[in-house]
Amino acid sequence: MSYLKHREEAPKTLNFAVVTISTSKYKVKKALDESGNLIVELLKQADYKVMFRKIIPDNPSMIRSLILKLSKSKKVDVIVTTGGTGITKSDLTVETITPLLQKEIPGFGEILRKLSFERIGSAAILTRAVAGVVDGKIVFCLPGSPDAVKVALEYLIIPEAPHLVKHARE
Repeated sequence: MSYLKHREEAPKTLNFAVVTISTSKYKVKKALDESGNLIVELLKQADYKVMFRKIIPDNPSMIRSLILKLSKSKKVDVIVTTGGTGITKSDLTVETITPLLQKEIPGFGEILRKLSFERIGSAAILTRAVAGVVDGKIVFCLPGSPDAVKVALEYLIIPEAPHLVKHARE
């Protein structure tokens, strides 16, 4: 089947969960969550629904538990996380979520790094963004940088989410 046919058969409406993974934002009630807010704003502009939104700390058991809970929800098609993808000791998102992925989507991280390199140069090597499928749900793990979030949403997630969801459900 052709790419265009797949896109034509993809769902027209999608429900998203947005999770910010940041101990510093979690500790401060009413902390400014610029990247999480940007994700919600861009998804709504694209006529997608945000059914769930939460800030959690860089805690592997909390991350794992929430991702597994959301992956079983009938109200969620796509899970987008932001934060915890860097290389500091506290950045645990990738190590926690990758083992949950039944299928990885390596092209997502590869293309995001390429797009980031075009904007910020060699600092793009710090980007450990990943994506994959957990229980038929697409999971994207984005950096905490608002610029990286904007690029990921505008160039990759918003245009391809319906196509990815179609295949994840098959």
